[in-house]
Amino acid sequence: MLHESFVKLFWRHFDSIPQAAAWFHVKPVTVKRWLSGWMDVNPMAEKLLLIRARGYLPDDSRWQGFRVDEYRCIIITPEGRQFSPKELDSWAVRFDEFHALKRLYELDYIPVRSNVVTPLPFRGGHRIKAAKSDTVTKEKKKEYRRAMAERKIAK
Repeated sequence: MLHESFVKLFWRHFDSIPQAAAWFHVKPVTVKRWLSGWMDVNPMAEKLLLIRARGYLPDDSRWQGFRVDEYRCIIITPEGRQFSPKELDSWAVRFDEFHALKRLYELDYIPVRSNVVTPLPFRGGHRIKAAKSDTVTKEKKKEYRRAMAERKIAK
């Protein structure tokens, strides 16, 4: 990262040198040297600043537009919706309760899958292969078992 771009990004995300020094876990004099150009910026400090600028999320196409607000402790979606950690945690409990009730009352509900496909990220110069199997309905499983039983009888 060039010195000028580090300085611009630095002042965009920090209000003071002591605040940045506390975040980077260095002394304020070290931050002053980085900003003045007297000393090269530590490569790890550059990476940390880039991570903070992106909002702590990985550099992956699926996270594009999402960000984390560390002061309010929320995740913000590209549409502007905000989720707290407690709210995200409660969704797992609700999901488990829903499936427990479904099993209890023997509901034969199969969730509808959307046709929206998120492109897989690049890894090593190629895309990750998609999953080879998909959710199978109960009817398909019954047909498969019948066909396997007929094959066994025919042998």
